[in-house]
Amino acid sequence: MRKMIPVLFGLGGFLLVAGLVALLWAPGVAKKTPIDVTSITHLSGQAAKLNAATGELESNPVKAISTTKTDSKVSDDNVVAFTNSSCLVIDKDDVSDCVDGNDERLISASTDVFATDRETALAVNTGKYLPADAVDHEGLINKWPFDAEKKTYPYWDGTAGKAVDAEYVRTVKVEGLETYLYKVEITGAPIQIAEGVDGTYDDVKEIYVEPKTGSIVKQVDDQQRALASGDQVLDLQLAFTDAQVKTSVNEAKDNIATLSLLTGTIPLVGIVGGLICLIGGVILLLRGSRDDGDSAPGVSRRKPAHV
Repeated sequence: MRKMIPVLFGLGGFLLVAGLVALLWAPGVAKKTPIDVTSITHLSGQAAKLNAATGELESNPVKAISTTKTDSKVSDDNVVAFTNSSCLVIDKDDVSDCVDGNDERLISASTDVFATDRETALAVNTGKYLPADAVDHEGLINKWPFDAEKKTYPYWDGTAGKAVDAEYVRTVKVEGLETYLYKVEITGAPIQIAEGVDGTYDDVKEIYVEPKTGSIVKQVDDQQRALASGDQVLDLQLAFTDAQVKTSVNEAKDNIATLSLLTGTIPLVGIVGGLICLIGGVILLLRGSRDDGDSAPGVSRRKPAHV
């Protein structure tokens, strides 16, 4: 039993220190946007687009792909840099995810470069993270912060070119996962329909966010664009595909499990297990000391004789 005492003290000390380190260190590391991520999002819907030849809106099914990659070379402990490319095409004749500018099925294609704070997820426009010609961004862009709150956040709208309010509406379950629903509403925002052609932009966007990780698991968009005359040139309804929603939900659940392990299970097991081992070692040490005292040399343990 005496041989167990140093083992218990050593193991207990190790577990306790590991648990305390995990408790203090893990949240600051785990609750940061990773700097080595590539995410691909698939969307589908319906779009009525102006046919310049006929002057009429023509409705077609559409699909879109958005690819976001981190730039780990310029990212650091505080800020992560991203490159996003997106493409929206008319979904006919087995069209690929994106086509060149000469293909009549192309509705829009764009590339965006931005950086965000790894903790708050808010846009960062200073420092080494962006090229000199990068467009300044505001607010949240591609995710919410960890432990998102039931409040209004500034949210970047690339078409309007500014941050708009994303207002918390209610809590909704998506594929069994609890999410916060935020709503964005834009009315009559001035934009350029094409180079040198002014117009307006209306949009209603619903964004479903898993609050623990801040990840967007579902999005529904309903937007209209019109010329300054009021003539409509685009009526677009676009949303995450069903398969994309399931993928996003499963990824969010995996990230929640990892986060819970790092910030909850490991610290709890370390601290509780360490204390148990240390208490066990103390008990054995006290018991051993008592036994040594009872059996000390020169001390008789014979029972007194009865006369």
